[in-house]
Amino acid sequence: MAEIRNIVILTGAGISAESGIDTFRAEGGLWEQHKVEDVATPEGFARDPDLVLRFYDMRREAIQTKRPNPAHDALARLDEHWEGNLLIVTQNVDDLHERAGAKRVLHMHGTHLNAWCTACDAKNPWTGTLADRPPCPACGTNALRPDVVWFGEMPYEMERIYSALRTADLFVSIGTSGAVYPAAGFVRDARSLGARTLELNLERSQGSGWFDESRQGRASELVPEWVDTLLDK
Repeated sequence: MAEIRNIVILTGAGISAESGIDTFRAEGGLWEQHKVEDVATPEGFARDPDLVLRFYDMRREAIQTKRPNPAHDALARLDEHWEGNLLIVTQNVDDLHERAGAKRVLHMHGTHLNAWCTACDAKNPWTGTLADRPPCPACGTNALRPDVVWFGEMPYEMERIYSALRTADLFVSIGTSGAVYPAAGFVRDARSLGARTLELNLERSQGSGWFDESRQGRASELVPEWVDTLLDK
């Protein structure tokens, strides 16, 4: 543990599930009774923008009623006290890491609480609805969409993520399925560069075999325990 200074943490749906936020993909390829292809792809948006905008309006509203859980709180505490480099890369589009107090957070799949203008490329903080086609605060065009990375689109800030992985001493994956790329490949990148690797997940994931250690249990229990050990080293 004394050799660890630079840490990259990847968080997925499992860390927010205990706050009441539904995981992305359920049985049968449905997400809250919708096909993922209909509400989380550019093609789905082109086919039925009204459906997609209503869907994300509901999720944006719901997320604002949720609260961080002990796993988010523990990572915020680590962020506050860790003197080395730390980057929390989240696949989640909620703001629970930030509301818990974490600052070194990168949203690789965007965030529900932004709206992206496809006309001028501005990204604006957004807590209201988009279904009524409000104008962009920056350019006035009615071309706003959720600032969420859909299947078939490039995740954000990949070069910054890979730069952090190149200098990481420890890579930790929390609450991820190990099925969605490119995030699912981060553990192999980290290992090839000599970092230690740890998985904290409710159950073994598709990528568990790539980790030096995999611990199973609730994120709200495993993450505070791990952070306590790390900070007390």
